[in-house]
Amino acid sequence: MTTTVFIDGAAGTTGLEIRTRLADRTEFSLVTLAEDRRKDTAARREAINDCDVAILCLPDDAAREAVALIENDRTCVIDASTAHRVAAGWTYGFPELVGRETVAGATRVSNPGCYPTGFLALVAPLVKAGLLPADWAYSVNAVSGYSGGGNALIDRFGADTDIAWRGYGLGLGHKHLAEMQHYAGLANLPVFSPAVVDAHRGMVVDVPLALGAMKVDAAEDALRDALATFYAGSDIVSVAPAGDPPAEMLLRKSSVPWDGIELFVFGNGADGAGSQVRLVARLDNLGKGASGAAVQSLNLMAGLPEASGLALIPPAD
Repeated sequence: MTTTVFIDGAAGTTGLEIRTRLADRTEFSLVTLAEDRRKDTAARREAINDCDVAILCLPDDAAREAVALIENDRTCVIDASTAHRVAAGWTYGFPELVGRETVAGATRVSNPGCYPTGFLALVAPLVKAGLLPADWAYSVNAVSGYSGGGNALIDRFGADTDIAWRGYGLGLGHKHLAEMQHYAGLANLPVFSPAVVDAHRGMVVDVPLALGAMKVDAAEDALRDALATFYAGSDIVSVAPAGDPPAEMLLRKSSVPWDGIELFVFGNGADGAGSQVRLVARLDNLGKGASGAAVQSLNLMAGLPEASGLALIPPAD
């Protein structure tokens, strides 16, 4: 049976990448609007109510308005905006954390943010296992390709080719913080330091841990083993094994779409008696951080294997 899908906001970065991932999928049929009707409320209302799944790639207020257009109990929604990520009645679209069956049976799914995907993939399982404290003041350092800022930021980097690094969120009120705290089960909001680099796509999320100050028993190997056990069997999430740490980690400007995520645990066990650890996630901000995650949830909601149609060959260093 074919699942009909309407992408509301298909001209944006996330919408375009979802459409590309679904273009050759015979399991799905895309409902599309002509360019002159793309922002017409009546046309959008009709499309949303006619489809099986509406994927919203819209600003927050527009996403809420789109949900209000639904007049039936049949249309399911995947919302890629921030609007419903911690809202009651919505399922967080991170199947590895909330359960694949939970996402498969949901009618309202909120797509995770790109930065929270990296943070939560690292921290949430370890807090849940009791290896990291829920009441610690965590910090997060992260860089992303400029496509994470949508068409406006893409245009800015295209116009000003002298930008090498762009730090932002300096007021410490980033919109991703609520979901980071909520889904990791933390008592405190993390201190979040995001930045954008001169690359179209790609993301590294780095969570430094002062294990000595935290007074936890878990060491580097225990944290790594716990993550490996938690994600065992996943086609999408991989955990790097123990070994000599690489000399460097790279994001390349030439990277192609990728829907996986790699997790690393680096520590100073040899020289520092295991007093410090860095939890690091590498992903594509447009892949598992946005469009790939939406397609993963869509697959599950349509009764298909979650990795169907996803690009899962990791980037080369």
